[in-house]
Amino acid sequence: MKTKALVFTAFCVAIGYIGGSLIIIPLGFVRAAPFQHFMNVLVSFILGPWYSLAQAFGVSLLRNLTGTGSLLAFPGSMIGAFLSGYLYLKTKKFYMLAVGEIIGTGVLGALASYPIARVFLSQEAAIVAFMPVFSISALIGAVIGMVLVYQIIKKPAFNQKLKQFQK
Repeated sequence: MKTKALVFTAFCVAIGYIGGSLIIIPLGFVRAAPFQHFMNVLVSFILGPWYSLAQAFGVSLLRNLTGTGSLLAFPGSMIGAFLSGYLYLKTKKFYMLAVGEIIGTGVLGALASYPIARVFLSQEAAIVAFMPVFSISALIGAVIGMVLVYQIIKKPAFNQKLKQFQK
């Protein structure tokens, strides 16, 4: 089953990269990618926090290597992805996927991005300047992700296959 999880994660990295590269909201030197947050919620739900973290890292790395992302993608997406999966794992409440993504990206990821912007991007910014941008991007992606997760939960046949996949 570990091979299936790794292949699914790699597949989600590819989809996340394509979607995150096509749907970008440029806000100063921040390139918000709501599709990334959608993928974080989906992978967190299906595979958990560690695979979601790996998926977020993979997408951020590809986006940076191809010039469609910035270094700020790493802390924002990775913290949100992990927290989303972690909160869902601990509570088994599907809305915690969105809560984790929004808090992890919008607050913690934004705070972690401040020193990166100062040191590596030589950008002057207030420490809370990233919070609105990251939060809006995470909110949009998390809501779309939650719609899909809700549809998965409602479909018994898909839900049964998902449980087999998660074992």
